[in-house]
Amino acid sequence: MGKILFGPAGNSESFFNEGHTSTMEAPSWTKAKGLDLFEYSFGQGYRMSSETAVKIGDEFVKNGIELSVHAPYFINFANPDEEMFAKSVGYLTTGIKFLKNLKANRLIFHPASCGKLTREEAVSLLMNRFKEILPTLEEELGDTLYLCPETMGKTMQIGTYKEIIDLCTLSKRLLPTFDFGHINALTQGSLKTKDDYKKIFDYAFVKLGEERTKISHIHFSKIQYGTKGEIRHLTFADEVYGPRFEDLVDVLIDYNLSCHVICESAGTMAEDSVTMKKIYLKSLENRKKAK
Repeated sequence: MGKILFGPAGNSESFFNEGHTSTMEAPSWTKAKGLDLFEYSFGQGYRMSSETAVKIGDEFVKNGIELSVHAPYFINFANPDEEMFAKSVGYLTTGIKFLKNLKANRLIFHPASCGKLTREEAVSLLMNRFKEILPTLEEELGDTLYLCPETMGKTMQIGTYKEIIDLCTLSKRLLPTFDFGHINALTQGSLKTKDDYKKIFDYAFVKLGEERTKISHIHFSKIQYGTKGEIRHLTFADEVYGPRFEDLVDVLIDYNLSCHVICESAGTMAEDSVTMKKIYLKSLENRKKAK
């Protein structure tokens, strides 16, 4: 049976309310919650020294918490400007250096936006550029690190689940990040049943094979959406927008997946991670009793 790991994207409001101020305190706090993962975001840029990264990474290893890293949000491999393309490459290569310093193994990134291009033009530019830079990236990644392009929640962003899976066909060092809140927001609330999740994983199994699909990266949160997709992240207290984790958990078990599941709730990411882990373990227990 695959083992699913759970954890927060960043620190919950409760972390700071309890008087904690430093990321150095996050590993032991996360462990005390009974969680397994933590995602550190460099969304606004790489504002950390290599020395600090090494110390933080050591602390996560000491507490047995696996770490993933989110690259800056400025990446856009569909920007026709060559200087901006070079910057996007730099955000990934710098991110890989931070992966090594932090002893993390997954760099999550937003691949592209349409801008003034048609969607077809933007996807084509993204794919061609990735083919161009992959040899360099693969050399930096080695045999243990992954780049994880993420499904996106707004209509002008490149990142439907098929676009992300198709991008990942270019290299074994690419793993999809399925942000189910984003997918649900982009498709106006389409994730309502087990089958809605199964078709996503089924497409990945066909295109990427069993090994990589089983260790996919997952972001989960409830997200408010409008006609253009994602508006804002919510907490698990929301009963309007979804999606519901209960609909996903059976698929994770049915397909024997070993995904990393990161919660991106608004301010309650650790608490909602705990909720997801409890639902998952309870579902496993019920399966065993039913046998």
